[in-house]
Formats: sequence, C-alpha cells, structure tokens
Amino acid sequence: MLTDLEKNAIRDHYRAISENLPQFRPRAAQRQMIAAVANAFSRSKTRAEGEEPPKREGESITVIEGPTGVGKSLSYLLAGGIMAQTRGKRLIVSSATVALQEQLVHRDLPFLVGNSGLELTFALAKGRGRYLCPYKLYQLTQTHAQGTLAGFDRPPSVLWDNKPSASDLHTLNSIADEFSARRFNGDRDEWPEKIPDPLWQQVTNDRHGCLKNACPNRAECPFYLARDTLETVDVVVANHDLLLSDIAMGGGVILPAPENSFYCIDEAHHLAKKAVSRFAAEHSLNQALWMLDKLPPVLDRVVGLTDKSETGSLADEAAASLLDSLNEWQFHLGSEPALDLPDDGTDPVWLWQDGKIPDGLDLLVANTTAAARALAKHIVQLNDALSAARRDKDQDSALIDRTTTEFGIFVARSEQTADVWELLATATPEGGEPLAKWIERRVGDKNDYHFHASPISGAATLANGLWRRAAGAVLTSATLRSLNSFDLLLRQTGLVWLPDTETLALDSPFDFPKQGELYIPPLSASPKQPAEHTAAVIEWLPKLVSAAEPVGTLVLFTSRKQMNEVAMRLPEDYLPLILVQGEIPKAVLLEKHRAALADGRASIIFGLDSFAEGLDLPGEACVHVVIVKLPFSMPDNPIEKTQNRWIEQRGGNPFIEVTVPEAGIKLVQAAGRLIRTESDYGRVTILDNRVLTQRYGRQLLACLPPFKRIG
Repeated sequence: MLTDLEKNAIRDHYRAISENLPQFRPRAAQRQMIAAVANAFSRSKTRAEGEEPPKREGESITVIEGPTGVGKSLSYLLAGGIMAQTRGKRLIVSSATVALQEQLVHRDLPFLVGNSGLELTFALAKGRGRYLCPYKLYQLTQTHAQGTLAGFDRPPSVLWDNKPSASDLHTLNSIADEFSARRFNGDRDEWPEKIPDPLWQQVTNDRHGCLKNACPNRAECPFYLARDTLETVDVVVANHDLLLSDIAMGGGVILPAPENSFYCIDEAHHLAKKAVSRFAAEHSLNQALWMLDKLPPVLDRVVGLTDKSETGSLADEAAASLLDSLNEWQFHLGSEPALDLPDDGTDPVWLWQDGKIPDGLDLLVANTTAAARALAKHIVQLNDALSAARRDKDQDSALIDRTTTEFGIFVARSEQTADVWELLATATPEGGEPLAKWIERRVGDKNDYHFHASPISGAATLANGLWRRAAGAVLTSATLRSLNSFDLLLRQTGLVWLPDTETLALDSPFDFPKQGELYIPPLSASPKQPAEHTAAVIEWLPKLVSAAEPVGTLVLFTSRKQMNEVAMRLPEDYLPLILVQGEIPKAVLLEKHRAALADGRASIIFGLDSFAEGLDLPGEACVHVVIVKLPFSMPDNPIEKTQNRWIEQRGGNPFIEVTVPEAGIKLVQAAGRLIRTESDYGRVTILDNRVLTQRYGRQLLACLPPFKRIG
C-alpha cells in the first residue's frame, strides 16, 4: 500500500515539472501509468536475498501497454525512482535497444532530475566485454610510450593466430596512450573509431580470464569502476541481454540482486524471444578443435605453476577423448544427407526431431558429453589452483597473472562446449517441452559445423529466476497485446503462472479517426500467389503514392526478394525517389530522406520488419504507410519448427496459437509508424486481401487503431 509520503512525493515532483516547463502537458494516461507503477511496487515486501518471498498484497508485477505519446519513460522513472528510494531498492530499467538506453541516460533521466526536483542518481550498465582490460593492454604494450609493443617480443600468445598488423599495433598504442592519460575511459563505445572485433578481444576480458581483486590494475579497471558505481546509484539502466545474462548466472552477479530490485522492463515485447536466445547454447566444431590444438602447451605451463600434475593428466585424457569424439562427429557429419547443400544456397541444417537423439548416435552423444564435462571440470580445477598459487609469495605472480588471463579463454571455451553437450544429451521429460537440437553446416572459406541446443521457451526460467524473486516488476511497451489480449505475452514470459499479475491497457492520446485513414485496395491477387501479388503491388504503388508531392512514404515488406523486385520494376520516374533498406546504412538513408523532403521532393523508403518498429518519422516525414503483406513469420528456424510440432502433438494449432497473434503485434507496430505526435496525419494502406477474405485477417484488422476507413 502506498504511504502518504510516497503519494505526496509523486504528486509534488510531477507538479514541479509543469511549473518549471509551462509547455509540459500532463496527460490522463500518463497519470494513470504513474499510479499503476507506484501501486505495483507498493505491494512489495522486504525480504533478504535467498529467502522465500513473503506473502504479498497481490503480485507486485504489472504489465502496462502504453501507446506512443503517453510518456511511458517519465511515468516509470518518476514513480519507480521514488518507490525505490522509499523502499530501499534499486530501480533497474531494461530496454531492448541501444537507442532507448541512450535516450534514457542522456535525455529522459536528466529531464526528470532537472525539472522535477527529484534527486535521483543513475548509471548505464554494460557487459564486461564492452570494457578495456588494463592488465591485458599493458601486457601487450609494456613500452607503449616508446611506440613499440614489448608484449610481442615474447613468444606469441596462443590467442593470436597471426602476427598483428601494423594498423593493429598503432591502434593498441593509441588506446594505451589515451587510457594512461585518462583521456579514454576504457568503454569501447566511447572510442572515436570502430575497433575491429579480433583486436578488441585481445584487450578485453571475461569472467574466466579476469584476475578480479588480485589484479594489480584493479583500481583503474573500467569494468570494476563501472560496477562499483552501480552499487551507489538509484537507477541502473541496462538492456535485456545483460539482464538475462545476470539471471542465467543466478542473479545479483552483474546487476543488483533481484530481491533488492524493482524492474521497469521497457520494450517488453522483445523479452520472450531474447530469453530463448540467451538460454540457448552453441559451439563451433572448428573452435573446439582449435581449443584442443592450442591447449597442451598452456596446460603444461599451468601444471608447472600449480604442481597439479594429476589434474593436468586428467585434463589431457579428457581432451584426447573429446578430440576422438569430435573426429568421429566429423565422419558422421560428412555423410549426413540433411547437411548436403540445398539449392537455395542457405547453410544446411540437421534438425533432431522432437529433440531426440538420432538413431545410432546415443553412444557418441554420451561419450562426447562425458569428455566435454570432464575437460571443463579439470580445467576449472586448474584455474582455481592458479588463483591459489598467486597467494604464494615464492611464486612469480606476474607469470601467474599472464597465464591466468590466457588460460581464461580455455575455461570459457571448455564450459561452453560442455554446456552444449549437456543439453544435447538431455532427454525430454514425459509431457514436457522438448529442447530444440540441431547441427548447422556453415559454408565458407573454412567449412564448419555448429552444434546447437535451445529451449523453445524462456518462460520457466523467467518465472523462477526473475519474477518470483524480484521485489517488483513493471513490463511496458507501446504494443503488448495481441488480438486485443495480453495472453500471448503472459504465456511467453511465464507470467501466466503468476495469476495475480495485473494488466493495464492505456488509451492513446491521439485522435485516430481524425488524424488517420485506413485503405484496403481491391487487389485480386493474394500473397499466396507470389508472382501475381508482386505484379499487383507494382501496379498499385504509383496509384497510391505521388511522385510529385513532397512528402514521405514508408513501404513495408516481409521479403527482401519482393522488396528488391518491386523497387527495380516501378516506373522510371519513381526510381530516384526510392531509398531501399540495406543498400546504405540506416543513418545515411534517413538523412537522405529528410534532405529530399527539405528540398521539396518526394521520398519513399522501402523497408523490412526492423523498419516496422524502429523508425520514428513524425510530421510530413511519413504521411503514408504501405503494408505490402501481413507480417507472418515463417517457422523456418529449428526452434520454431520444434515448438510448432510440439503444439501440434498436444492437439493445438501453431498458426492460430502463435503465428497469428505474433503477426497482430507486428501489424500494429507497422501501422504505428504513421501517427507519432498529436499533429501528425496520413494514411495506412494494406495490400493484402487476406485481411478481408480470411477470418484471422478480420481479427488482425480489429487490432488496428480506429482509423477512418475509406474506399
């Protein structure tokens, strides 16, 4: 229950914004969202980390759909920030995109603090891999002041397959100079130029290679300095990937512990799919063979420093056993028909149906799993022994540190390989969801095979690892309902198992019947007839979009092939007006679009799914959105195929249960590109006659904003 102190604080700070900014307009939907966030967090009860959650006054989890224009970020930052302060919690704000993270840190939070009088501290959280490791940098650039790399006078690190180029050496010296002079803070995103991934891997670190508190450069480590800051601020701005990584490691490892945190998860419609991706496991055959090839000399060095010869011998035996198994896999994969090159040029995939091990491979899977598990176990033991050896004053601590950092990649690779095989060997429990398991052949300069295993849903892990542990959570986005229901989101995120979860759909501040129109032309061709439909789109677009009117149009496709074909076959006077996604960088495309409009010329953007969500073109930058086809996703990846087959085996219909609801969300997002402000206007046109001829089409149509129907 909200206290009077909390109610007054929220009311007073919200009023202060209006007083400081006369142009600020409080909205009913925004006030409603502020109240919903505050009420959700007020139901939280204090508990110690690791304790069972006490009974609450209902779940302290609320799902809020807040359409564009509501002012969602201000709502959850104001109410969430105050509730976190009064309840002794941290507010963790998670987004799916870098763009929203930057908006929160550089615009929304400074706006709130500067205009509301609320004293709120905040920081941006990033993964360890975004930060420089000073120890590794100094090992490579011991005499960087003289412009040489003493680190390369030693025998080359096993991590460098080839001697670094002159350009790489110059970049490393520049980074070292700037970092030592404190003109560079060690955040990769702050470096003025793009740092190639292979080079960055030499100067960043992971949890396996990090020396942690034993590191001589701990005091200047950018990662630890950033993490120390997270322990002192009121608001931590993260992203879904980082949040899910923390949950996968048990919670409270990268971010504050869930028991001590209120979560505001923005762009929450991405969370379920990102969870599936994060909880999956994969390893490359070539990388595993590389690890086994490079391991022996490093293993000898570790054994020499730790006197763990028995553990070293066991690691050698496990590595030899794993090598034998992987070589046997190469033999099998070379003759597997499913991995023959398909006619369409895509990488072939061998899907293990229903997550079951194919006939005749049970023993090989068991042997590979046992060897991978044993190797990871012994490598971790040796890594622990290295940490213990460093505390021995008679040891060469500098040599141990270098070896620990180098050995870290073998710890990571061995654990990654073991994780994959543990999942591949896992049998599906009776009546339970199967794991998706598959092997993919990658065709290129060096042909490779990738072993994959993945849950088909992240719902259980989210429910147990996050929702049941969190002090409170709010999930929000402009589009969370599908077919006017929250059921899909609740099911995919595991919130369906928390029946007291509250849901709220806020009204849009826009007057859609006055601001927008919906037109469905009488196309005779259905998208199920690809050639005929493409011809119809080419025929209709010049009728719908004027080449002379200086306004912006967004045409959204679901197929790159169709998009390119339409772009090439339109009348010649349209070709100079078209900007095609993928032909130039997005930022350049948008700049050209705005420049054309400023010059009084029409501009037409052709885009795919990502432009249906991540594009903000207010005013005359977009007065017409043309949706070429209903945005159905094809179940063409192994996870979706396994999920759909499981649904069918239970008597369900995956098209109705998953495909149509997900298309509903995408359709609303696509239509949402039109009206971004209260002064915007325009038309949405749908070139797919299934919205009228099919029952599911009419359901999808009913989800759209109440535009005025024309035609």
